Amino acid sequence: MPTIYDNIEHHLLGELKGELAGATRADVCVGYFNLRGWRHLADAVDSWPGGQAGECRLLVGMTRTPNELVRELYPLVGPDARMDRAQAIPLRRRVAEEFRHQLTVGPPTNADEDTLRRLSAQLRAGKVVVKLALKEGLHAKLYLLHRPDSKAPLVGYVGSSNLTFAGLQHQGELNVDVLDQDAARKLQAWFDARWADQWCWDISTELADIIDESWARPPTPTRTPSAG
Repeated sequence: MPTIYDNIEHHLLGELKGELAGATRADVCVGYFNLRGWRHLADAVDSWPGGQAGECRLLVGMTRTPNELVRELYPLVGPDARMDRAQAIPLRRRVAEEFRHQLTVGPPTNADEDTLRRLSAQLRAGKVVVKLALKEGLHAKLYLLHRPDSKAPLVGYVGSSNLTFAGLQHQGELNVDVLDQDAARKLQAWFDARWADQWCWDISTELADIIDESWARPPTPTRTPSAG
């Protein structure tokens, strides 16, 4: 029987952190990604080597953000629309600006600074790869964890939790685990198909640049004056 994670009786965050500690890589699809919310997953990903041997692939479908900065473009990415570069490029830019805007909301804290610097480093090291689903208004929430377990090497979580503070821990949600391996493999195939879509664009470098250009940028190394 599946376990329900509603952030009331059972919290998804604790379950994810526990499973990630023993996982070797992960595939995540969410509608919305809060950069500061990466704090909860950063520790596990730090220990992964990066690349196909150990990375977190994060697919974000936030073509309509909470601030609805891309409302006017939504008709262009509906199921009957034909996507092309003329439509995709401005959409990508607008969503990148939404990520930049996230860093202007609320007072910065030491914990936020550490989280963002670690995320930037992981993005540049290939431990985290972030793609933006431009073709559709993708609002699915899926967490797939790959584990060194011969009986259940793949564990999935499907439901309503975005990769945000509230979605993982605080607000009421409804998620279930998927332990049946046939079902988990079908979820993996669903994820892989979208990850490989031609309108699923890698924005990892852009995100790292946004962080490094913000108040969370890594400190500039001090130069030691040369003698003489």
